[in-house]
Amino acid sequence: MRGQPDQRTDKMLAIRLVSPRGVDGLALQQVEIPRAGPGEALVRVHAAAVTRDELEWPVDRLPAIPSYELSGVVAALGPDVSDPAVGEAVWALTGFERDGAAAEYAVVPASFLAPKPRSLGHLECAAIPLAGLTAWQGLFDHGRLQKGERELIHGAAGGVGQFATQLAGWGGAYVIGTASGGAAVEDALALGADEVIDRAASPFEEEVSPVDLVFDTVGGETLARSTAVLRERGRLVSVAEEPPAAQSEVEATYFVVEPSREQLIQLARLVDGGTVRAVIDSTFPLSDAATAFERVMGPRKRGKVVLKIHDS
Repeated sequence: MRGQPDQRTDKMLAIRLVSPRGVDGLALQQVEIPRAGPGEALVRVHAAAVTRDELEWPVDRLPAIPSYELSGVVAALGPDVSDPAVGEAVWALTGFERDGAAAEYAVVPASFLAPKPRSLGHLECAAIPLAGLTAWQGLFDHGRLQKGERELIHGAAGGVGQFATQLAGWGGAYVIGTASGGAAVEDALALGADEVIDRAASPFEEEVSPVDLVFDTVGGETLARSTAVLRERGRLVSVAEEPPAAQSEVEATYFVVEPSREQLIQLARLVDGGTVRAVIDSTFPLSDAATAFERVMGPRKRGKVVLKIHDS
């Protein structure tokens, strides 16, 4: 393994989920620094973001390190890896089937790592990969959004919705958002939505004329009623749950985000160009990860919750 972690011990601090009890199952532990194998890189993690409900994902493989999006610096490379370089600042969404990044070091497939945006620090960069890639894939891969189309985004000011709102506008769509409450409506408008409907005030289907694409991050009744506002042969994409049985003239898709170096490179260009920005709700030290998870699952959160692990 080329390169060495810049500390004198082979141990690191990590947050691990040691029992399937949610936040109560988290523990700060000293564990061995993992080694990068073939096709992998060891990253010194500067910041890692946390996601609502992610403590439910690894309960069949405990103990497990949570957090699947990171920003940091490459510390070492596994065999036959030449890109990225040791010392390079990178960001990534890593795979959900392995240990995550709520630790001082994380092993990541080298093919997932991309140069981080130059204009942002590690804290802001860690807030983007999961939600940014979800929005990109939902709009352009699954939704096939085209310039000039009309799009409805449910949860336009939420974690994924905020990026979908910005990216859809960049893609040339007319963007209609739904949000719940006046503050969320104002946030969605500030992100570039052309119209925003307060779901708490009126049924969106009574306010929206037909659209080409619905991108849903909410699920439930909101998702179930969405086919009513689609044009014939419109597309419905959800990241919340499986859409209801589609009508013959509606294409309905549910998907789970996948890591993508190439799309992170595209997102970094948009970030550095000022087209896309991250919104951070709060930051916590690694030792206070339990509070960070309580915050991400609590009410009135506006933006991403991020763990600060090493100073930038």
